[in-house]
Amino acid sequence: MISEKIILGIDPGTTIMGFGIISVKKGKMEMVSIHELILKKYPNHETKLKYIFERTLSLIDEFHPDEVALEAPFFGKNVQSMLKLGRAQGVAMAASLYRNIPITEYSPKKIKMAITGNGNASKEQVAGMLQNLLNLKEFPTKYLDASDGLAVAVCHHFNSGTIANEKSYTGWESFLKQNPDRLK
Repeated sequence: MISEKIILGIDPGTTIMGFGIISVKKGKMEMVSIHELILKKYPNHETKLKYIFERTLSLIDEFHPDEVALEAPFFGKNVQSMLKLGRAQGVAMAASLYRNIPITEYSPKKIKMAITGNGNASKEQVAGMLQNLLNLKEFPTKYLDASDGLAVAVCHHFNSGTIANEKSYTGWESFLKQNPDRLK
């Protein structure tokens, strides 16, 4: 039995990407770190994707997570925004799979429901509940995208060992088997 598990949670974005890392020892969660990657300053989408990939790899190499959990893109009206968000998520997935770390996706509603019990909770409500769940004296609420990444990690911990309808991959072969429509 594993005595400690490190989970990296990622909230993909092309403006700000949030990352949260938790450690689980004997069922007890502890926040290890939260990060935001500010992407507004980069000149184009391709450069942003490069930095998402590099930052995800650097977090993996620094914290050695056992599992990675990502927030799945939600469906919106702006197709271009959805395409860019999907690419950001795909690059983070690729970085995780490149290091052979299993990944799982969760919908935004499932994450909010796991943390607050309300699938329509605000970012502030999620951050407040994370502060309570992780016994943090202070929570840097200015880092709401980072707290969303942390929420993904906590959601994944809460769903560990359960059969979920979320997608999970252990490598490229697993990803391709579950997504034959993405193979061209």
